[in-house]
Order: sequence, then C-alpha cells, then structure tokens
Amino acid sequence: MLSNPSQLILRNSELFESKNVLLLNFESDLLAKELLHSAKQVTALALDFNHYQQLASHESASLSVYFGHNLPVEAKFDAVILFYPKSKSLAPYLINLAGLHLKSGGELFVVGENKGGVRSIAKQLPDYFDSASKLDNARHCLLFGTELINTAPAIKLEDWVSQYTLSTPQGEITICNLVGVFSEKRLDEGTKLLLEHLPALHGKVLDFGCGAGIISAAMLKLQPTLDIDCVDINAMALASCRLTLAANGMTANVYPSDGIGQAQGVFDGIISNPPFHDGLQSTTNIAAQFVQDSAKKLKPSGKWRIVANRHLPYSELIAKQFKTVNVIAENNKYKVYSNS
Repeated sequence: MLSNPSQLILRNSELFESKNVLLLNFESDLLAKELLHSAKQVTALALDFNHYQQLASHESASLSVYFGHNLPVEAKFDAVILFYPKSKSLAPYLINLAGLHLKSGGELFVVGENKGGVRSIAKQLPDYFDSASKLDNARHCLLFGTELINTAPAIKLEDWVSQYTLSTPQGEITICNLVGVFSEKRLDEGTKLLLEHLPALHGKVLDFGCGAGIISAAMLKLQPTLDIDCVDINAMALASCRLTLAANGMTANVYPSDGIGQAQGVFDGIISNPPFHDGLQSTTNIAAQFVQDSAKKLKPSGKWRIVANRHLPYSELIAKQFKTVNVIAENNKYKVYSNS
C-alpha cells in the first residue's frame, strides 16, 4: 500500500518517463519500484532505516537503495522527488542535497501532506532553483515542481549543526545537533531523571535511540572506558551522535538499527530513553517488542535501565520478561525502570 504522497507521485508518473530519478527521504512503501514502469532508473535515499530495509530487498540493476544523510555516490539525475520532511528545519538541507544531485536544468518535485508544511516550499527554495509551481493536489497532498537554474553549493555538515554546552549530572558535555533532530538545548526532564539514576556500568553498553548522543556522552564522561554501542533509526540522529562524540573527544560504535533486535552482540548494560510516545496506536506493541528484545540482548548479570512516560504500560511488560520490575525514581511525568 502506497502512502498518500506516494500515490500522488504515481498518478503523475508521466513526469518521470524515461528519466533517471532520485527519491529523497522516501516513505515506508515501494513507490521506487512502482516508478520503474515509467522511469529509466531509480535511486532512493532513506533517512529512516526502517524505510531503507523495506525497499532494500527490491534492489535491481535499475533500482539502487541507500541509507544515510547523504548519497554515497557522485551521481547526477534528471529529476529528484523530495518527500517534504516532518521537521521543517530539515527541508533546506534536503533541498540543497537535491540541487547537488541534479543535472543542469534538472527538475525537483516536492510532495507532502497539505498540513505537513509543504505549502511553504515556495518560500524555502534558494536562488539556484526557479520559482515553484503547484502541479497537483489530491489525497490531502500537494505536488510542486521547480527547475535547477544555477549550481547548488557543496554541503558542509558543520554548517547545519547547532552546537551547545549541556549540563548533566555527569558534568558538562558539548552537543552537536543537526537539523531535523529534536533538541531543546537543555536537558529534557526524562533524560535528566535517567542520568541522575544510572547504575554502575562496565563492559559493553547499548544506548538505544541515541539521538544526538546525550546519554552516551554523559556515560563516557563518567566512565571513559565503557564500550558503548549507539543505535538509532534516523540518519541525521546518527550523524549528530558521531559529531557529539567527536566534539567531546569520545569514541563509541554508532550504527543504524530498526529496533533493538538488530543491535550487534549482547550487552552488560542497556540504557535508554526509548523514542516511543503517547498517542500512537502502536506504542504498546513497540514497547513490548523493545522489552522482549532487551531481555534477549542483555547478559544474565546485565543492567537494564530506561526512563519512560509514567502512563505507558511498562511494569507488566518488564515483569513478564525480567521476572522483577523496579521503579527506582519517578516524578509527575516519568518513571525510571530497572531490572534489578
């Protein structure tokens, strides 16, 4: 089943007839494969590791699939299809990336949901693109088109970073936050509560949903010898985490994982502020899978500690997998859970 923005693209497939097309920030479907009925060649870059995995098994001589914050090949395309990001601050970066990979006179198509910010694309286009034209409007989505009229500037990642100092219970750390990665430039209440109640750790530790690397940097500030794996589903978060670690003179293993089950090896500790939110229909199922996979990935004597919204049903899930559940700290919003 194609998402609404993907359906809008497909109903305009004649725009891509016999063209070499790049999909940027594509969604959780097989639009790239469907486009091959009209396009000559399709290359797809996912910023979400789950989206990448769903499409990667369909790679072929005419379909190339990548994951990351940039394209690892120096290729030029006749057309770029950009799915407008949920974070508006990420849009200028993706527009710049699109411009870098377009041939002179190449076409940029931007699609998104009516209420998702895509209407602002005309104001966000830099001067190396022509003005945008609305091409279609259906399924509560809009499709805009424009043309590359000048050379796009090279992307320097440091130009897209917000760097600031953060005070944590473990000491001050430097945070490098790329566009599109959530950050309040202060320690959020849940993470603060977790860092105030970290267990004594040793050996190999997993930071699940690492984001910009705040938890890992704090742990390494206190215990520099820890062997930490930082995993996240988002390419910009992983790039931010690498920059944060480098800015603090720290090292860790940083790689993508769709859930905890793909994390490499077993761990002496799993520490997380899991990226699950109230209001999502699948929250309980995702949380249950996370706890179940955690139990499999944790050594028998390992330490497991997370912070979560106090309204999420973690107690029963943890008791089922770890036999015991301990709430070692809480406030009016969050609880810190431990397996011991």
